[in-house]
Amino acid sequence: MPVDESVIVVNGAACCVRVEGDADDPALLLIGSSLLSWPDELCARLVAGGRRVIRYDVRDTGRSQTYRPGRPGYSLADLVEDAAGVLDATGTGRAHVAGWSSGGWIAQLLALGHPERVATLTLVGSRVNTPGPVDPDLPEHDAALMQVIRTTPQPDWSDERAAAEHLVLMARTFAGPGAFDEAAARAHAEAEVARSTDIGCAYNIAFADHGPRWRERLGEITAPTLVLHGEDDPFFPVGNGEALAAEIPGARLVWLAGTGHGLPAHVLPVVAAELLAHTGAQVNQRLP
Repeated sequence: MPVDESVIVVNGAACCVRVEGDADDPALLLIGSSLLSWPDELCARLVAGGRRVIRYDVRDTGRSQTYRPGRPGYSLADLVEDAAGVLDATGTGRAHVAGWSSGGWIAQLLALGHPERVATLTLVGSRVNTPGPVDPDLPEHDAALMQVIRTTPQPDWSDERAAAEHLVLMARTFAGPGAFDEAAARAHAEAEVARSTDIGCAYNIAFADHGPRWRERLGEITAPTLVLHGEDDPFFPVGNGEALAAEIPGARLVWLAGTGHGLPAHVLPVVAAELLAHTGAQVNQRLP
């Protein structure tokens, strides 16, 4: 399986991009936080299913450009242009696009601002609002989860062991009431810390300028849309997935059983199968 990872300049910022699969296969752009938001096992299934998988580290994660904690030098609009720039840099004119969590905000805005680049749209564990107060008809973050977030002190991010332990605690909290695989969460946390330029900057997206609301524009999305949402998601509870599916024309909603805010191993076969089916009818467009 051909794999290429490199740090390039995209939209004026250093961006680490990983591409897997055959160059002639339909492209699937995966947007999360770091590229490890999308598990390697899932990507392997997608490549085996005939997709050219493109992942990248969003600014302030992984090996991409970082900024001072609490002072991101970018807006959400910049992150959307970064996504378009990754398509340009990989020679991809039009791709299937999937966004997880905050990556779902980027994916929604990419579909609204650059509809010609988005063949299909998949939103996983996302919502129609950015950080801050939610609309009255939508559920808030789970109160117990927010209590943990508010009362847990930040670690010394330069201490790799302490940083990994903090990430494991957060993973356990975001997993919700279902089964939690601590060994897998620890392996993932250690991998995140090991490949990150500055792991302490990963929360900076919460401080970025998120621009104007776009919920009222969801009806403008023309890309065929799939919404995948964990039944036990404590961070973006199920009403958020329902709202996305209701407001994007023709969107199909699939619940992920036993899943909180994340992509645990047991749900990867389902996610892979849904993504392959959703992206199967579209033709990739490569740039010359």
